[in-house]
Amino acid sequence: MKGWMWWVAVFVLAALVPLFGPSGYVLDIGVNIMIYAILAYGLNVLLGYTGQLPLAHAGFFGIGAYATGILTLKMGWSFWLAWPVAVAISAVAGLLLGLVAFRTKGDTFAIFTLGVGVIIMLVINKWDALTGGNDGLNGIMPPAGLEALSKSVGLKLSGGFYYLALISLALTVIAVARTRGSVFGRSLIAIRGGDDLARSAGIDVYSHKLRAMMLSTAIAGFAGGLYATSLGFLGSAATGPIQTFTILLYLLVGGLGTLAGPLLGPALMYTLAQNLKGLQDYQYIVFGPLLVLLIMFAPQGLVGLWHRLTARRTPPPAAPPNQKPNQKEVTSAGS
Repeated sequence: MKGWMWWVAVFVLAALVPLFGPSGYVLDIGVNIMIYAILAYGLNVLLGYTGQLPLAHAGFFGIGAYATGILTLKMGWSFWLAWPVAVAISAVAGLLLGLVAFRTKGDTFAIFTLGVGVIIMLVINKWDALTGGNDGLNGIMPPAGLEALSKSVGLKLSGGFYYLALISLALTVIAVARTRGSVFGRSLIAIRGGDDLARSAGIDVYSHKLRAMMLSTAIAGFAGGLYATSLGFLGSAATGPIQTFTILLYLLVGGLGTLAGPLLGPALMYTLAQNLKGLQDYQYIVFGPLLVLLIMFAPQGLVGLWHRLTARRTPPPAAPPNQKPNQKEVTSAGS
């Protein structure tokens, strides 16, 4: 089966889930998985394709979420207008970060972006007049028309949010897949191999990194806007470094630099976390050994492990049959 056919099958099966009448809790888990998958796709653009580790990723998720919440709750905007504006704000904020951050490299880049992520979280937490501070933003309304549309097809509002998240995830996968297969995407992969090597191939490394940062933060803001309207409440905890490291864990489990990894990682890890909620902090006793085993036996993530196993099962191509030598060649060799 071709790769795109697998994706069609996955999304068709996912679209059938609400039709079986699951509980609102199950649908909420599905919505959260898809939101975190979108966020992981944004991180994968910079880390998986470009080789840069941005530790402020959750901060841009928060910028998109709070921009959506503030525009809808305090300024009376429609969600359908506030959402793309929040995405644009996140992209511009990413550009401003990249103008400075890409003057650094390696560990310095990671530490610098971590500091920016902490600053974003503190600003959100302390700016009471705008963000609500410790109290957060409460009462963010669902998108206009979503509830009526859901009821018209026999679904509750949770089912409407599920389909909104599913469509958003599909658009993200398509956008990232097209980017990956484009000249720009191949240039990013070349940059991952080394800046000097990419420059020798005629690639403007700094410009490409800036564009990758803008795309990554725009996707994070896209996920943030969806998170704000689906949850209805925002707090600064979702914008901090812990959130970034959680998404990084999801991505490592799924597979860096792959198209399926950012979806597979959140689907498995978030579902497992929900099933282990009763253990509270002791759930990390389960996560720790699992992560060690993953690093030992699947350092490229579950998608990389799958490719390795399927490559072993695929028989090598048959050798071409021996061809009879040309008579002229035999004659010349004999002479």
